[in-house]
Amino acid sequence: MLDAARDLFIEGGYATTTIAAISTRADVPEPTLYRLFSSKLGILEVLLDVSIAGDDEPVAVTERPNVASLFDEPDPRKVLAGFAAVTTQINERTNDLYAVLTGAAAADADAAVLLRTLREQRDRGQGNIVRTLHRKQCLRSGLKARDAADIVHALMSPEVFRLLVVERGWTPDRYRTWVTDMLVQQLT
Repeated sequence: MLDAARDLFIEGGYATTTIAAISTRADVPEPTLYRLFSSKLGILEVLLDVSIAGDDEPVAVTERPNVASLFDEPDPRKVLAGFAAVTTQINERTNDLYAVLTGAAAADADAAVLLRTLREQRDRGQGNIVRTLHRKQCLRSGLKARDAADIVHALMSPEVFRLLVVERGWTPDRYRTWVTDMLVQQLT
């Protein structure tokens, strides 16, 4: 079901994808889709959640071992490289669906709320990076935590990933290396 929905959203966008089309492609009755997801937006939300996490386990990204261990890492470059790697993986998995949601949010108030919620979650997660560096007294002298959060927000945004990887043809590894270097240069 989710694969069919993902394909249809990416092929035709949010507005043109219908529950009926997802039902047909997935060979699942429409009432089943409504029972499981309640709406087309519910399907998109689940797809984004699974794409962000990388699986359907009910574990927050910050509680996953590859992320949680970064909060205890003493070397600020390793902290930033680790977060850059995680962010790159998330952006790779969510890029197409994030574009679908962004397009949907322009015309659908509920999709706009979902987009705002995802951005707030990203802000909180990225805020953890800054708090970790601040707690370890690793932020560059004179750099305010709020300014550091703005830098992280901009550099690690899905929009910058899309600009460099999709539009400019960078590999995800090149982006990961670049964003790591930029974060280290700007924050420490």
